[in-house]
Amino acid sequence: MRIVKAMLGVAMLGSLLFVGSAAFAASTPAGGAVKVFARPGMGAGGTIVITGAIGDYGKTLSIDKNGKTDPNGKYVKITLKQGSFEGNSTALNAKTRHLAPAINKTTCSASLSGTGPVSLFNGAGLYKGISGTVRITETFAFIAPRFTSGQHKGQCNFSNNAPVLSQYSSITGSGNVKFS
Repeated sequence: MRIVKAMLGVAMLGSLLFVGSAAFAASTPAGGAVKVFARPGMGAGGTIVITGAIGDYGKTLSIDKNGKTDPNGKYVKITLKQGSFEGNSTALNAKTRHLAPAINKTTCSASLSGTGPVSLFNGAGLYKGISGTVRITETFAFIAPRFTSGQHKGQCNFSNNAPVLSQYSSITGSGNVKFS
């Protein structure tokens, strides 16, 4: 009787291991289309959600080529719940570097948007071997204050040191990824 119970226990454990390994294999991304939704932070970091072939969320960090934190970095470290990878945003930055905002001096509002490619690489965890390119669109909008005194009283204050009244920013995109 003990042998039968032991054999049943081993069979059940083997079944659980098989089902567990099959479930793990099923969770490994096969590659395909992804959509990216990110919100930049006030410094080098932000938050991100990726849907489609990758269904995960986490944090972003602007870095330099050597992986060091840099608010003006041309690379981004994406750390999700199931792994991480990096993006080379050099081409995106080149396309958006010299964008001029559309300014409305009557309402003191401004907005700008730019699109470019970001290539993905250096995956770890579930995203080991990632490659692909996503087309990212960065969008920014804000309302500037008005001068309250002086010769420009009542006019919009678009200077770099004027605190904005409200702002919006988003980073969205789509593309395809694969895993080697």
